[in-house]
Amino acid sequence: MAVYLLIFSIIIITCVFLNNISMKVGIPVLLFFLTLGLICGSQDNEFASQQGWFVGDISTIALIFIMFYGGFGTRWKSAKPIIVEASLLATFGVALTAVFVGLFCHWVLKWGWIESLLMGSVVSSTDAATVFSILRTRKLGLKNNTAPILEVESGSNDPMSYMLTAVMLSLLTGSVSTGHVIWEIFSQIVFGAGGGLVIATGSIYLLRHFHVTNNNGFELLLFIAIAIAAYCIPSLIGGNGYLSTYIVGIVLGNAQFPGRKQLVAVFDAITSLMQIIIFFLLGMLANPSNLYHSLIPSLIIFAVLTFVARPLSIWGILHPFKKYSANQLSLIAFSGLRGAASIVFAIMILTSNVTLSNDIFSIVFCIVLISIALQGSLIPAVAKKTNMIDTNSDVMTTFNDFKETTDITFGCVKISETGRWEGKYVKDLQLPKGFLLILVLKDDEQIIPTGDTLLQAGDSVVFCSPSYEDKTTDSLIQHRLSEKSKWAGHMVKEYPNAGHNLLVMIKRGEEKIIPDGNTILQNGDVLVLLKRDIS
Repeated sequence: MAVYLLIFSIIIITCVFLNNISMKVGIPVLLFFLTLGLICGSQDNEFASQQGWFVGDISTIALIFIMFYGGFGTRWKSAKPIIVEASLLATFGVALTAVFVGLFCHWVLKWGWIESLLMGSVVSSTDAATVFSILRTRKLGLKNNTAPILEVESGSNDPMSYMLTAVMLSLLTGSVSTGHVIWEIFSQIVFGAGGGLVIATGSIYLLRHFHVTNNNGFELLLFIAIAIAAYCIPSLIGGNGYLSTYIVGIVLGNAQFPGRKQLVAVFDAITSLMQIIIFFLLGMLANPSNLYHSLIPSLIIFAVLTFVARPLSIWGILHPFKKYSANQLSLIAFSGLRGAASIVFAIMILTSNVTLSNDIFSIVFCIVLISIALQGSLIPAVAKKTNMIDTNSDVMTTFNDFKETTDITFGCVKISETGRWEGKYVKDLQLPKGFLLILVLKDDEQIIPTGDTLLQAGDSVVFCSPSYEDKTTDSLIQHRLSEKSKWAGHMVKEYPNAGHNLLVMIKRGEEKIIPDGNTILQNGDVLVLLKRDIS
């Protein structure tokens, strides 16, 4: 056990260092882990035959979190203008891509009909996390809402690909009727979407009305449980668990409830870990000999998928809207990367014990490898070639953690009768550089201030300024005043800030108080102190 844990820790540490290398050389970091898994795997595919069921379960769990964060990280404000187009691409676009690839495999490669359509179904969806990573790390701002289209489409098209793959596997068993296939499609969509909406509604109510006491990570555990339940409940009644998970993610990611901001970074890290696990397991399952023999058909299918099937689907769906240029359609078509979902569905085929005439798993491995290594690395160049880069656009506004990643912070102060700002015009205030007044609240009136705005006692002034984070010297500590504390009833200016600590906030029940010297301390107050290292 200790050896396996050590190997796992080494992999994670390697991930951090390889990510830095990836940023410099432009090669997606997941490619390293796919290769690492291939090196660590068994040459005779013994791992696949003995541990395939375990790998299938692990990859399914990993994809649940990838799908959840695909929704959770989507900013609805950016997605709303293109939701119709993105939804069509995530459903009919996936189906058309699967059909086009299936037709090629049947007519040109001479595969059987169902096996051909199964091949198309597995590679028909695009990878959200890889697209996210490229757009984020390259700060790739794109014209005409291209980034939101790619984000929403790639984040929501996996459920359709999963449904098509499941249907094709059912048909390969030969034990299902046409009526059963129709019912399976109906139940996947209706129970998946309906279950997701119900779970999302219940989760929001729970998060807004139930506060985790003494939160030591339990809020994160609650979210993990919600993500898993979002998949399991619809799946148990025949629904599409991935569709439900995505819907729950996008609803929760755009809802307001305590602690939402802190979860974004955590789920970002969890998603990265899940991707690493999936790509590493893919390499572990692969057989180098099979990969060698599958390379030529993989290259052919990849070329058809990238330059024929997906472009036809994109043009067929988006061109009738009459608002997308040829350059934009070309970039959207080229940006359809294959990744985690295709891997999971290929593993699902490998562990289903269905007899196939072609090694679909090895072919998918090669397609994903080529897509990430070649296609993903070329997206910035293609964006530049098609003149679709918008230097004035910030791609981070596409994501739900935009506010958390900006270097601007907002605050509010109330003007007192004895305050220095009382009775002064904004133009007369000696504000430091980078400090801007953006709103003045007078009773029920909201005023955007100008230089001639007069500030009076009782006004609340909202301001913005550059945020500050010092990770090396300062930290916040908390101290609760006991019921018998001798400082209850004393003013803050009388409280000894031992060790050069500064009292910055008082938590009094649900109320948060920014104190001054005359603030009266009470029993049960939680004092938030800034610990300053002056050594």
